[in-house]
Amino acid sequence: MWRIQWLRRFIRRRMKPIPIDRAQLWEQRLSIAYMFFAWNAFGIVCYMMYTGRSDWAKYHGLKDEMDDHLTPAQQWARTLNIQNARIVRVSGLTVQPDESDAEK
Repeated sequence: MWRIQWLRRFIRRRMKPIPIDRAQLWEQRLSIAYMFFAWNAFGIVCYMMYTGRSDWAKYHGLKDEMDDHLTPAQQWARTLNIQNARIVRVSGLTVQPDESDAEK
């Protein structure tokens, strides 16, 4: 785990310790708030998937029909603006060159 010692020293110099019971109370309150927001976020995701809006970019019109037919590698080549990208597909120990380019 990364420890940022200078930040820890900075905080401990400028803050006074709080009693353990008060810290446990706030830890409990924050965990309940986190649980509430996480459960609501999960519910929103499930609702969006149930109503058919799981692909938010397509739902809001940010993705065109051309993007649906491209593989992820072709989409990245198009995003990075690489002309005539050579896409190689690796499946297990076999290498299969893809004949399609990113500009289709």
